Amino acid sequence: MNEKLDDETIKRIGELGGKFSDSTILMHEAIAKKAGLTGTDHKYLGLLIKHGTMTAGELSKLTGLTTGAITGVIDRLENRHLVKRAFDKADRRKIVIVPDYDETVKLMGATSTDLQSRMIALMSTLSENEVKIVEKYMLSTIAIMNEFTNELNNNK
Repeated sequence: MNEKLDDETIKRIGELGGKFSDSTILMHEAIAKKAGLTGTDHKYLGLLIKHGTMTAGELSKLTGLTTGAITGVIDRLENRHLVKRAFDKADRRKIVIVPDYDETVKLMGATSTDLQSRMIALMSTLSENEVKIVEKYMLSTIAIMNEFTNELNNNK
């Protein structure tokens, strides 16, 4: 473990992190555009798919967006038949947002499969130790970003 990284290494890794972030945003915008969505709608649809049925308030809390902004996202996704609003089975006073997995797969399927196969091909070139290092870095980075995001969202 490095006790102290030199300034050049910190700068180089920082620049790579910025390029990775930029490439990620641009790629998701391109994927979304191909599917007829905005980048924001694409990413929030992904969150709904991962987390499953939830209320607009829960999605708002998860994303840090206002409930008004979330309503706009849900409206656009509903217009594309990618989600639907439904009554909560446990409390019919609540409306939940239900992602439509089949429609999402129809819309995103080939693009997602192509990207996934390219990423698997890349990972297969790494040694078991390199995979562990990448995994450790990614898990640690995700934890730091989630913590930082929560701090920013809770200190409005």
